Amino acid sequence: MTLSYRYNPKAKPQTVLYVRLSTTEQTISAQRQQAESLGYVVDKVIEDHIVPGVTTAFLDREGSQRLFATLREGDVLLVRWLDRLGHNYDDIQRIMGLFFERGVTIKTLINELTFDAQPKDAEQKAMRDAMMSFMAAMAQAQATANREAQAAGIANAKAHNPTAYKGRKPSYTQENIDQIRQMSGDGLGVNEIARRLGLSKFLVSRINKDTTAAYEALERWGISAEPHPKKV
Repeated sequence: MTLSYRYNPKAKPQTVLYVRLSTTEQTISAQRQQAESLGYVVDKVIEDHIVPGVTTAFLDREGSQRLFATLREGDVLLVRWLDRLGHNYDDIQRIMGLFFERGVTIKTLINELTFDAQPKDAEQKAMRDAMMSFMAAMAQAQATANREAQAAGIANAKAHNPTAYKGRKPSYTQENIDQIRQMSGDGLGVNEIARRLGLSKFLVSRINKDTTAAYEALERWGISAEPHPKKV
């Protein structure tokens, strides 16, 4: 993908908080309050809603694309932790490098680390890069440990309850999926498809991005192809 970039040398530097939401317990306001409690003045919040079980590359997320269209040289990007920028060591390193090329400094809310886009000298740059490598590796290790612990917990639960972990019951049917695919192929946007079918635009977007997962969810729940009731 081509990353858009708007640069205005007269623009005032801004602090942008990037929030990745993956559970109902996480909220934008909570993470903004955390940033403000650390003394940051947040000029803008950009969020991404992540669907559990669905892996989406950082640069393919809508919010992440808005970040690259918004951030300019001299801006500060706030993230809760480096794992918000990628799924593994190489991914995190690459994304941080792209921000540094833009002249964007990255700061974390956890441990209050600063990765300066423009170190004063070669020694500080070397220290920054070494810290970035170490923290990116730690973020990957933690993510891997979390996935392994989660997998073990799920396996144990399934052994005692075979019907466990079917996921949330779908609020759509096979016909809805077919309709979304057809309308999307005809060039209709997410908002228009959602309006016509009486579904939320977030649900339409999720189905459109991964129809295979949507079909599999229906199979797990044994839901028929009866039409989803359309809003009047």
